[in-house]
Amino acid sequence: MGILHGFDRLRLRGTLRQLYSPSVMEAYLSTQHILLKQFGALVQATSQQVKRATQALAEKLGRPLVYVGSSVRSKEELARQIAQREGIKEGLIGVLSCVEPCRSYSLRGNAQTKHLELRLEWRKCLHFYFYFEHPKFGFMHLRLQSWFPFQVEICLNGRHWLARQLDESGVAYRKRENCLVWVEDPLKAQQLLDQQVQLDWAKELEHLLRQCHPTAARIARPMSLNYYWSVSESEYASDVLFRSPEELARLYPSLVHHAVSSFSSSDVMRFLGRKVPTQTGRIHSNFKGEMISDLKQRPEGIRVKHSLSGNSVKFYDKQGSVLRVETTLCRPQEFRVWRGPESGGRTRSKTKGWRILRRGVADMNRRAEVSKASNERYLSALASVSDTVPLFEWTRQVCRPIQRNGRRYRGLNPLCPQDKGLLQAVSRGEFSVNGFRNRDVRGLLWKGRASEKEQRRRTGRVGRKLALLRAHGLIRKIGGTHRYVVTDKGRTTLTALLAACQANVAQLTQLAA
Repeated sequence: MGILHGFDRLRLRGTLRQLYSPSVMEAYLSTQHILLKQFGALVQATSQQVKRATQALAEKLGRPLVYVGSSVRSKEELARQIAQREGIKEGLIGVLSCVEPCRSYSLRGNAQTKHLELRLEWRKCLHFYFYFEHPKFGFMHLRLQSWFPFQVEICLNGRHWLARQLDESGVAYRKRENCLVWVEDPLKAQQLLDQQVQLDWAKELEHLLRQCHPTAARIARPMSLNYYWSVSESEYASDVLFRSPEELARLYPSLVHHAVSSFSSSDVMRFLGRKVPTQTGRIHSNFKGEMISDLKQRPEGIRVKHSLSGNSVKFYDKQGSVLRVETTLCRPQEFRVWRGPESGGRTRSKTKGWRILRRGVADMNRRAEVSKASNERYLSALASVSDTVPLFEWTRQVCRPIQRNGRRYRGLNPLCPQDKGLLQAVSRGEFSVNGFRNRDVRGLLWKGRASEKEQRRRTGRVGRKLALLRAHGLIRKIGGTHRYVVTDKGRTTLTALLAACQANVAQLTQLAA
């Protein structure tokens, strides 16, 4: 039915980057004339301000503030239950709080210097989860750390976002969870997905920050700090929408077998944008990364995943009728982007060049480009699965009757001399570049001269045969001409059918053995 390329899950992080350096944190205290021994009191006072602001927001909007006793419990499931129970269609669903690990400061004594010092360590503190049915992004949440340095994480989903865009555009669709299984206008949907990448990310994220964390301005004021927005993890999905679950179910076992048995480590490197020598196809001896390919049986189906140095590409069947290929980037530095140096960087060159892909939202466009390219390379590799699909499975669609635009078309019979001659005619090599016309096919099916009346009759017969091949998707017409070309599907199908027709009994018996 179509393919939709765009972001799926996005984890965005907001940090006061300077405060992650102990020396800068000490300078931050110094600007407020606060001694190190008074750091604990500052932390408690500031954390209480954050908690009071959160409680005030929940009370103002009339939404619940719920404490979750276990970090293992699914907060997303709880938020959805609240939204369903109270009929929340837009706005804040509720605020959930939970004690979870974080990176924060501890005041420690240094035995050598005999002085107190700040150390950034893993600790536990209260976190607030603000769940929304956002008017633009759909279902999403913001996670706020209640201790210094007050890290913020925003998690949203591009498919929920797309659903909101389609609603505004008046385009019909069917959606299950975070997957669109049918779209009235796939081209329009793809245009909306492309628009997502062009968002003014910093502006939108700052708006969410001010809404959920009004204390941020007061915390940042002593050193005029600003939150830096980066992408901690991105999932970019290419959804191949099948017309029915049966169509995907027929092909999916062969896709899984092909991916597990055929894709090598070199293939995985190529999918994820790493160079592999074309002459040898072998991985360079200096490569020190780790590659893992695994197959996992999930409740909804089988998932095949390939990981390389923290990044991955995988595919699985989604909601029965969607084949999803998904690239996950956790280490963008494995890729490159054409850009100038960062301000304040150590490099002396001011010219643009291929530099590492940053986590910052400034490189969101390039992140989408490399992820889409990875998905397309993987889909192209999966396309060769036709070689492993049984002939019956691959060709049964064209061998049975179908309905197109309210009209019934018969199935093809490659063992029938008339159909076999037609398939051989349109498959000829001289037609592969410029295509063929009705009269080209007539000249191959009938030899010798004919009367004018017989020529008209043959023209009509060939026209009906070409319409049959078009209905089955084996050929297509070139716009503005009287010529036709064989489609990619048609090329594979015709080759398979004609090869089977030409095989002798001994060859077929050997294959069966």
